[in-house]
Amino acid sequence: MTNKNCTNYHVIGLMSGTSMDGVDIAFCRFFLDNNKWNYEILNAQTFSYSEHWKKVIIGLETEDALVFQQVNVDYGHFLGGLVSDFIIKNSIKADFVASHGHTIFHQPEKKLTVQIGSGSAISAKCNLSVVCDFRTLDVALGGQGAPLVPVGDKLLFSEYDFCLNLGGFANVSYEFKGQRIAYDICPVNIVMNAIAEKSGYAYDAGGNMAKEGMLSNYLLNEFNQIGFYKMIMDSPKSLGKEWVIKNIDPIIAKYEISDNDMLRTFCEHVAFQIAKSLKNKPKGKVLVSGGGAYNHFLIERIKQHTEHQLIIPDKNTIEYKEALIFAFLGVLRMRNEANCLRSVTGAMRDNCGGAIYQ
Repeated sequence: MTNKNCTNYHVIGLMSGTSMDGVDIAFCRFFLDNNKWNYEILNAQTFSYSEHWKKVIIGLETEDALVFQQVNVDYGHFLGGLVSDFIIKNSIKADFVASHGHTIFHQPEKKLTVQIGSGSAISAKCNLSVVCDFRTLDVALGGQGAPLVPVGDKLLFSEYDFCLNLGGFANVSYEFKGQRIAYDICPVNIVMNAIAEKSGYAYDAGGNMAKEGMLSNYLLNEFNQIGFYKMIMDSPKSLGKEWVIKNIDPIIAKYEISDNDMLRTFCEHVAFQIAKSLKNKPKGKVLVSGGGAYNHFLIERIKQHTEHQLIIPDKNTIEYKEALIFAFLGVLRMRNEANCLRSVTGAMRDNCGGAIYQ
């Protein structure tokens, strides 16, 4: 399916992140002009998870192999159904689908990363070619398999000095000495949403709960002393749900403070770690995307800790940048061009990841 002569692509990108907000679907156009990639988000929508799917996905890591594989297939058919509905609703004609799936296991130190959402099931359901399973080749090559978005940052958002994503986890990417550098910084919504849920909210809208809370310096210090934050700042490193369960949850469980106070303190922790990761870098423009861009209190705290200029883009870029970039990774896969950078993941070489189902 490789066709480098094609310079114009219409692709549906699918993304489901660790914060469990739902499935982001973005119909995007990509075109080459003077060797520079350009993009448009033509249609986009988020499909929230039903309580059934939330329960199934959250509990999947402890199920047996047969249940796991059945859910993988069922989830693929579910995604394919969403794509079909999206196509009909928006009268779309797409070249193919690029799906991130939903990460269940991410343990690159064991050469293991698993995203559910059978590509063959998606393809069968929506009758389009599908690119999926973007991470496993990089992990097999000794890389972290994450983050993958920096290729898109480099080729689609080069006018910004830094690209900061505030999703389930915070990650940043930027150019340094001719190479793209990127890494996960700390957890964000995967922790803050869970705290807000204790008070009966899906998330802390605008950061209002955190804003009303009191800062616990003891708790803040304990968060900041976690070993991960002592690693070499710019080295390839990634975070997953397992890391949060092992490192963050036990600290939270020790403190009998209000949810507002917990959110206030965790917000400060996130802001501090993000500012630390950008420290000693030439002052520049920081593009902020992901659901955390709507957390006004968190943005305010990051601004207090850094002199870089934070830029909050339009709604589509905030909400669908990852779906857009996975659509773009699919384009690079179809062209057999590198869509995963060793400078970012630590793999043996740049690679072109993704399985194709025609």
